[in-house]
Amino acid sequence: MANDQKNHWENVYETKNPDQVSWTQEKPQTSLDLINSCGLGKEAKIIDIGGGDSNLVDFLLEEGYKNITVLDISAKALEKAKQRLGKNAEKIQWVTTDITEFNPSEAYDIWHDRAAFHFLTTPEQISKYIDIAEKNITGFMILGTFSKNGPTQCSGLDIQQYDEESLSKIFGNDFEKIKCSTEDHTTPFGTTQNFVFCHFKKHA
Repeated sequence: MANDQKNHWENVYETKNPDQVSWTQEKPQTSLDLINSCGLGKEAKIIDIGGGDSNLVDFLLEEGYKNITVLDISAKALEKAKQRLGKNAEKIQWVTTDITEFNPSEAYDIWHDRAAFHFLTTPEQISKYIDIAEKNITGFMILGTFSKNGPTQCSGLDIQQYDEESLSKIFGNDFEKIKCSTEDHTTPFGTTQNFVFCHFKKHA
């Protein structure tokens, strides 16, 4: 299954430019605001789960963050991000793996995931993700998924929709909800996708 997923995403990033995929954001303002609101300073260890060739890393570097990891199942996606960043790519830790098989060597102060978690559709995948997140987050988790008013598919794959209640329930054992909100994302094709963003803090 993981191999099929990997092949799917390698193909997407091999064949499409950022303006041809729905998730592209010129500036991921909501994510940046939530990361900054954690108030952890520029040394915070931040990981972007399913970051692909997202621009988030560019803005985090610009704002002075120093310990950034980008994880994606697609090596091609990360290659594109590295090419875009040029010399700055050397400042980033790059991890190519399926999130459900991720075995981190360090813990993270801020775990950011916009539009990766909702691709996990089986109870086994979801419980693996929860387990990895619980063990490897020391501070905050920022999660953005398609809402109950959002699409049911993305990139030809089924996704799992969420709302504030369902996300809070899934992660409630180990995380305290700070706040959740919904937001319309306008795709490069001019269509709208409704997201729910939840900001959690790990229980002490």
